[in-house]
Amino acid sequence: MELRDYQKEIVRLGVNVLKEHKFVYLAMEVRTGKTLTSLSISKTLAVSNVLFITKKKAISSIQDDYNLLNPDFSINIINYESLHKIDCCPYDVIICDEAHGMGAYPKPSLRSKLVKSLITANNNPYVILLSGTPTPESYSQMYHQVYAIPGSPFSQYKNFYHFAKEYVNVTQKKIGPISINDYSDASIDVLDMMEDYTISFTQKEAGFKTEVMEEILTVEIAPQTHRMIVRLKKDRILEGENEVVLADTAVKLMSKIHQLYSGTVKFESGNSEVTDLSKAYFVKAYFEGKKIAIFYKFKKELDAIKNIFGDNVTDDLEEFKNTDKSIALQIVAGREGISLKEAEALVYYNIDFSAISYWQSRDRMTTKDRKYNKIYWIFAENGIEHQIYKTVINKKDYTLNHFRRDLLILN
Repeated sequence: MELRDYQKEIVRLGVNVLKEHKFVYLAMEVRTGKTLTSLSISKTLAVSNVLFITKKKAISSIQDDYNLLNPDFSINIINYESLHKIDCCPYDVIICDEAHGMGAYPKPSLRSKLVKSLITANNNPYVILLSGTPTPESYSQMYHQVYAIPGSPFSQYKNFYHFAKEYVNVTQKKIGPISINDYSDASIDVLDMMEDYTISFTQKEAGFKTEVMEEILTVEIAPQTHRMIVRLKKDRILEGENEVVLADTAVKLMSKIHQLYSGTVKFESGNSEVTDLSKAYFVKAYFEGKKIAIFYKFKKELDAIKNIFGDNVTDDLEEFKNTDKSIALQIVAGREGISLKEAEALVYYNIDFSAISYWQSRDRMTTKDRKYNKIYWIFAENGIEHQIYKTVINKKDYTLNHFRRDLLILN
């Protein structure tokens, strides 16, 4: 398999950084080939055993890249959620895909703790971190991505709080009546400290010229759905014969309204139900005869999609690649580490509150040779989705403050 010229150069640079520091951060934008590049770096290092940690949906595509490259080293590809099951066989290289997912702060996440224990157990292996967005919300997200690595520029700090004393402007924010420390305002000096360990590369540098075109399609949802939303806003409760929808807090109200506009709801009991198939019928009719990738937010929305699409839709990536079927994926599960290049269009059945979800998921069809990506957003008429969209396209998460502001204009 022949790498592109820019990948060969990144391999050369990456090997040099690893030999000096034992770790490298490949901050390469989506579709520029992070996986192949990291595997090629490992091949050049002439190691024996590699551990590749990723998301479950990406495992098969990484295995395909490994088979194409056909290196001498053996590989164990595992998802982050299964790390607790892993054996402690010695790994020469540990590759952490979508490394920004370890960036929780001020406390480390279970994911970052498990990765730390693996690095310690394997006696300081080479570590390769991969992400197109290393610090998508705050530079503070860098600390727990690298704190486990002995050669990192922040290894002298015992924990995040020691790190924060030097790099974070700690402020106060109110959550209800309580004030808590806000550690999000980290200095750009964090990136300066990472400069010697980081190799950045953009789609533009790779020669990508894909134009992303977005279109909002508005659906008239069932009158009963509007009535449920109006009643829920007024009474904060919907009571049926066997189930109750309770919205006794602003957070619950925001979530329930978000669910209802796309035709599902989760009850207080924990059960869920499809309440309106308007969006599913619309998507089926509008994209009839086309192979599409559908992103949904709430789990029950998949039932609505399958109810109308039947056997013409799958949630299995390999089946999608090898058949004429469309695919339906939950946004958070499908926004990273996979390619949906076989799709004729991306169709968002709903929208996530996260700006990261917006910017990462919309690139799933991008390839170097593709000229256009067509993206469709399916929004209820006068629904909350319109307000969420206006927020996330400006790289901001949709929060409770936004919802309180928008509540008055929702029907």
